[in-house]
Amino acid sequence: MSLNFVRPPRLGPGSRVAALSLSSGFVTAVMDRYRAGVRQCAAEFGWEVVPAPNALRGPDFLDANPPARADDLHWALEHPGIHGMVSVIGGDDSVRLLPHLDAGLVRRHPKVFLGFSDSTVTLLHFLRAGVMAYHGPALLTDLAENGGMHPFVVQGVRRAVVDEPAPFDLSPAPEWTEHWQDWADPALQEVPRPFRAGDGWTWVQGDRPAEGHLIGGCVEVLDMLVGTPGWPAPELWRGAVLALETSENVPPPEQVGYWLRNYAAQGLLAGLAGLLLARPRGYAPEQVQALYGWVRRVLGEAGRPDLPVVANVDFGHTSPQLTLPLGGRARLDPPAGRITVFP
Repeated sequence: MSLNFVRPPRLGPGSRVAALSLSSGFVTAVMDRYRAGVRQCAAEFGWEVVPAPNALRGPDFLDANPPARADDLHWALEHPGIHGMVSVIGGDDSVRLLPHLDAGLVRRHPKVFLGFSDSTVTLLHFLRAGVMAYHGPALLTDLAENGGMHPFVVQGVRRAVVDEPAPFDLSPAPEWTEHWQDWADPALQEVPRPFRAGDGWTWVQGDRPAEGHLIGGCVEVLDMLVGTPGWPAPELWRGAVLALETSENVPPPEQVGYWLRNYAAQGLLAGLAGLLLARPRGYAPEQVQALYGWVRRVLGEAGRPDLPVVANVDFGHTSPQLTLPLGGRARLDPPAGRITVFP
């Protein structure tokens, strides 16, 4: 089955992009970091990043007012002078927005939405409305990277939401980091973080090419969505390439396996075209190998030892990260070691 998602208009120089705090009001504690993200988006892409009406009202207000967070999303969709949206930062409770979200506005006013982690709730809200959404950096993370955006991030954002749509091959990041640097210290903003050499992808299983539309997000947030109106209908999973990332909470490999067993019990793994696993943040090498073992084990239990699985892909909670156009198509070619995206 082939699904067709509406592609939002591209963002270019002069686009006004709304900064949305849909998950957390944490940004008010690191306003220098916020301003760095605004500056760097202007320098790299020519975007004017503007805060949504409630985005900078702080954690106490936003925690107590999920409808106000949903109002910001709706404001950005309906406002004719806003051309796209970026998540300021993730969190752990945008699932509380579900009763207040209007899918009709997404369908009537399709615009780029960019984010990851807890933004999985919003990304899937767009897919359920039939509109592509973009799993990629948040304003306070890679877009405000210390010392300037990494070229790998700039390239990823450009290919996904700026340049004219054209197929492109993903590539492993030449270097990566999970080093923590204090965002509240403005003296550190121009101090680059230490990076380690890239170590490439791991093809976990599968030997035949496969293609499907991209769906997915943070596996912990997906777990929160099971059984809610935010959970994608079965037809959105069928024929999909599932992209999964883990958060800085470092869920044990067996827990990821249990979550995948839930997908198997729902019949979702049986219909997938492929699986992308993000580089897991905070995992020791033995945990990484245990994770791959659990993935193979659960897919074998589900009758899918044939499913192409590529791991250690640069999206999610390590930096620099790719931008994946959810709803766009991806082709996994294990013999060629190649992932092609059709945005």
